[in-house]
Amino acid sequence: MASIFSRIIAGEIPSYKVAEDENYYAFLDINPLAKGHTLVIPKKEVDYIFDLDDETLAGMILFAKKVAQKIKSKIECKKVAVVVLGLEVAHAHIHLIPINDESDVDFHKEKLHLSQEEFVQIAAEISK
Repeated sequence: MASIFSRIIAGEIPSYKVAEDENYYAFLDINPLAKGHTLVIPKKEVDYIFDLDDETLAGMILFAKKVAQKIKSKIECKKVAVVVLGLEVAHAHIHLIPINDESDVDFHKEKLHLSQEEFVQIAAEISK
């Protein structure tokens, strides 16, 4: 059975896309820690990020770098944190989270509640 992320890539489940190429897809996390919190995934469905072949992993990091640079240029923050957890969805992914303090990357804190309009606006701004 395809992961929820593979279903997002296939267009079966809607997402707020911020970037895409032939191998990778980036979209806003629907339970964000901060405005602009983005997930970067390979289109190849592999559960554990370190099970990706070297070429795919390296390409994913470079793709994430480009997305992080866009986030940093559009969302007010000191840096964009890179977090890999990988337990909640069986599909390798990287969290890119705009931060001003290390405590901004606390997955136990309450998530933001954004409207659909806010998600659309943020995705459009980052994807420019």
